[in-house]
Amino acid sequence: MSPKARLCQRALRAQDANGTARSAKAAARQQRDFAMHTFAAGTGFLLAVLWFDLMFDVQTRKHGGVLPAAVLTSISAYYRRVTTEAYPMNRLVAAVMLLTLAAICAEIWQGENAWWIGWGSLLLAGSGFVPTMMRTVPNARRLGSAQDSAGEQSRLARAVCRDHMFSFARMSCVLILQLMAH
Repeated sequence: MSPKARLCQRALRAQDANGTARSAKAAARQQRDFAMHTFAAGTGFLLAVLWFDLMFDVQTRKHGGVLPAAVLTSISAYYRRVTTEAYPMNRLVAAVMLLTLAAICAEIWQGENAWWIGWGSLLLAGSGFVPTMMRTVPNARRLGSAQDSAGEQSRLARAVCRDHMFSFARMSCVLILQLMAH
């Protein structure tokens, strides 16, 4: 084989190796982007849901003691719609919570960012999702049933409002952490 042919052959092998390396990098970048988009979509959705909840919850902030009947009726009707009457769509929030946690776990697994960003995001999000499913959702369902006394409904409405404010703050911090990383 002539020296010129060998040189061409080496150049083709080098180009092929570089092309393969670029393809692997592109695939890794695509996976990372998919996890980030999944995370961003999930976090945005959850913040939007919390915002809508808070639009009703803030009515509790204007009154001390037992809430007026009109306020209780408004809040109760909203939570009845979103926790029981909206089936099966009300299950979407829990599914998005799980997908968001999965996207954060994928980010940790890939190790692309500083460890504290992934683990901090997981801690903040997880510490919000668990109380939401164990306390906030049952309280909202009970509030939506409007079966309790006005005093108990007022207590539940304030508890749900407080939980939602903390959840909004937590998810905002998660979003900020993630935006710092990207």
